[in-house]
Amino acid sequence: MDTRRIRRTSVTLPALTEPGLYLSNVTSLEGGRGRVAEFHYADADLRDLDLAESHLMHGRVTALKTQRTRFDKLRVDSVEFSGCDLSSLRWTDSKVSRAVFRDCKLMGAVLEDVTLDNVLFESCKLDYSTFTRLRAAGSVIFSKCSLRETTFVAADLSAALIDDCDLRLTEFDGGKYIGLDLRGNDLSQLRGLSSLKKTVIDQAQTLQLAEALAAELDVTYGENLPE
Repeated sequence: MDTRRIRRTSVTLPALTEPGLYLSNVTSLEGGRGRVAEFHYADADLRDLDLAESHLMHGRVTALKTQRTRFDKLRVDSVEFSGCDLSSLRWTDSKVSRAVFRDCKLMGAVLEDVTLDNVLFESCKLDYSTFTRLRAAGSVIFSKCSLRETTFVAADLSAALIDDCDLRLTEFDGGKYIGLDLRGNDLSQLRGLSSLKKTVIDQAQTLQLAEALAAELDVTYGENLPE
């Protein structure tokens, strides 16, 4: 069973190399009875992609490009997304398990009420996105991702790790983050620090948090006041 581990957090990766598993090329993610299994979907360039009440399991989605993407009540099990550009993504009321998003562009994405269980985001662009009530039911890793001006609203990332990511103006607006591992990042431009109680950081990052707090409080330094 393949895993990806960073420090104490380990994610179980999609099981796509098991004996007897053969991925067939498909031309659509809309399967019979809403289910697509043991598949490889590659190099599609779509104007719209709408999946509702569907189930994707044991497959790869490669170099998919969309202009508008809507996922609702979508179940994803053991699927790898690589090199995808999902523009205007809106993903709601869904569960994602044992999945990898690698080198994907999900900029400006809106995720609401999505549950993640053993999910890896690696080298993805997630700038300007909004994650509302995102819940890490199992381990979740964001590694080498860009999360600039991304907002987490009422999220539960207690089982998550963020490592070597761009967190400029990333905001945490309420939620649960006890145990969230923030080591390996520059925290000096975070927003919503009051939500980040009992997270895990390195001692050297304390000064970065102090800088972020000063910016958030919009303090004035006495030495800068006119005489």
